[in-house]
Amino acid sequence: MKYDPKQIESKWQERWEKAGVFHASNDFSRPKYYALIEFPYPSGQGLHVGHPRSYTAMDIIARKRRMQGYNVLYPIGWDAFGLPTENYAIKNHIHPAVVTRQNVARFRKQLQSLGLSFDWTREVNTTDPEYYRWTQWIFLQLFKRGLAYKKEMAVNWCTSCKCVLANEEVVNGVCERCGGEVVRKVKSQWMLKITAYAQRLIDDLDLVDYPERVKAQQRNWIGRSTGAEVDFSTTAGDVLTVYTTRPDTLYGATYMVLAPEHPYLKKWAPQIKNRDEIRAYRDEAARKSDFERTELSKDKEKTGVRLDGVRAVNPVNGKEIPIFISDYVLMSYGTGAIMAVPAHDTRDWAFAKKFGLPIVEVVAGGNVEEQAFTDCNT
Repeated sequence: MKYDPKQIESKWQERWEKAGVFHASNDFSRPKYYALIEFPYPSGQGLHVGHPRSYTAMDIIARKRRMQGYNVLYPIGWDAFGLPTENYAIKNHIHPAVVTRQNVARFRKQLQSLGLSFDWTREVNTTDPEYYRWTQWIFLQLFKRGLAYKKEMAVNWCTSCKCVLANEEVVNGVCERCGGEVVRKVKSQWMLKITAYAQRLIDDLDLVDYPERVKAQQRNWIGRSTGAEVDFSTTAGDVLTVYTTRPDTLYGATYMVLAPEHPYLKKWAPQIKNRDEIRAYRDEAARKSDFERTELSKDKEKTGVRLDGVRAVNPVNGKEIPIFISDYVLMSYGTGAIMAVPAHDTRDWAFAKKFGLPIVEVVAGGNVEEQAFTDCNT
């Protein structure tokens, strides 16, 4: 018998739907299993190869659990809000609601043709008022408890989509979706105070069955650390506050580094003599994502520009020390300024060697002229 996929697949998909094979029931006598995968963003182009790749893997798990006797809830929906849809609608003179309905219909047809075991009776759409009223309610509860707040911060801005991108959506300085140029831009953003739950998030990793490499990624993302804030006065009259996990090495701070987006750079502009050089470096840094500036540049030579006209003062010895800007310092971490202790930090050591800066040993135990000694034991 010749296999005719169009005839055979549509036949069985129709029978599955009529029989409600994949519908989650209210049968509380069976163990429950909730399978959830990220809802697709219904763009105008339709599904891409990444969709069936991940959905097939989750579908295998859902089917296996059903075969094991579980009452499986495996829903699907559409993460349909977003500026790309609005931009598409404006460009083609179509209302965003119409575009969204058309795109969802296309995606639904494509997903159903794959025969995935979603419970289509649980289909949701983030543009449905009956759905987003609850996301708004959740946001209000977070806001009332001080867990949602606004903050000025540097973001990845797609000049074509006119929206903010995650670091993972920036590839070689361009938007992975449209190929448009991505620049760093300071904007007022709503933030959620996840840091308030940092320790709980770390502790509860012991309760989930994740591979160890995934747990390590989560710990690094949460980024909880213990340290102190230290104030440095400046010749401009302002105070620079830094966060450090090694306050014991303060005596060895021989220079400071600011993120290129630091607001003091604008305030100090009249006193900075090499403004053009600073501006050129800031423009160059604006074309890189945080990921490119940190993870991808770990093994690359450090870059930076010294501020000519403003210096800082080490609070423990009263010595004036130079201030640099460099793209390895981020406004999103700490205060956007660091005290640099080249004798006891590998990154600071490489920067000091390049720019001929003093290396002052604080903790004995290594040859700091050859490499940084990072052991905190004394």
